[in-house]
Amino acid sequence: MDWVRGETVGRGSFATVNLVIPKGKSKSNSNSTLFPSTAAVKTSEVSTSHSLKNEKQILDCLGSHKRIIRCFGDDHTFENGEKYYNLFLEYASAGTLAYQVKFHGGRIPEQYIRRYTRSIVEGLSHIHCNGFVHCDIKLQNILVFHDGEVKIADFGLAKKTGEEQSEKQRFECRGTPLFMSPELVNGGEHESPADIWALGCAVVEMVTGKPAWNLEKDANMWSLLRRIGAREESPVIPGELSKEGKDFVEKCFVNDPRKRWTAEMLLNHPFVEEVKSVNESSPRTHFDFNDWVSNVSESVPNSPESEEFCQWDVDSSFCSAVDRLQQLVTVERPASWSESDSWISVR
Repeated sequence: MDWVRGETVGRGSFATVNLVIPKGKSKSNSNSTLFPSTAAVKTSEVSTSHSLKNEKQILDCLGSHKRIIRCFGDDHTFENGEKYYNLFLEYASAGTLAYQVKFHGGRIPEQYIRRYTRSIVEGLSHIHCNGFVHCDIKLQNILVFHDGEVKIADFGLAKKTGEEQSEKQRFECRGTPLFMSPELVNGGEHESPADIWALGCAVVEMVTGKPAWNLEKDANMWSLLRRIGAREESPVIPGELSKEGKDFVEKCFVNDPRKRWTAEMLLNHPFVEEVKSVNESSPRTHFDFNDWVSNVSESVPNSPESEEFCQWDVDSSFCSAVDRLQQLVTVERPASWSESDSWISVR
């Protein structure tokens, strides 16, 4: 595969992510495939590439799915005297859901949260039905694309369902503490219900911009794990969520993993029902704003010319009446309202 390493777009403890610049024609072989002009390469030294190689293996097993990051192959390179392992993946130009929360002032409007959550559940359903567990669901691992679609990424910690673990693995801290389920903390159970608990934490964070667990200023990881493992409390469900949203999160935060809803069950929950089309949701009269919520506009982009607006320029079928009106309101008046041929005179 003939390529050049481009701009660095991400960096972690053991890997960096760069844009891929194709160089000439790619030659197909057993280790690589053709990739589009816009792709990313995730790289680590061979000595620390275990999680990257695990990610490649899991993605190959999962196959193509609209809610899972696509993998275009892998290879090895020698750079500055070191041998590196490279994994080629889709590039998400709008960053992660964690970035989107910060970009929009710490709160994503619920109509967007519903759509994002459904996409994540669809991805989890595919992962779980194929016999795998992601093990690290969080907003930082959900990528956002230019069209507003999201996909689950970072399968470095993923594993097969029911996979036998060593004594050491059962007590290792696998995943991100703030998203860990009680059974994972207490017994190292890395199974599909743990992904659902983490999903609930992710939804709360999209709503509030803060972790699902209310942490003391001087709290450490171990005090948090004790709280989770004690099963005496659950993360606080945001009061600003709709009734459907609160019920959805409650289904994710059931302490007993055997009673916690599965991804397949959550797909039928009212909170993530398919969004109505524009024609069905547009107001018919001056007072036809049944879904109007006064504080939604605070988090919705307010200038069509701004970069913020462009980041949220998803398909119009998802925009509420409030969003569409916001897009029409600008600081400056148009140069000439009379230039349009579509105006109709009314009395």
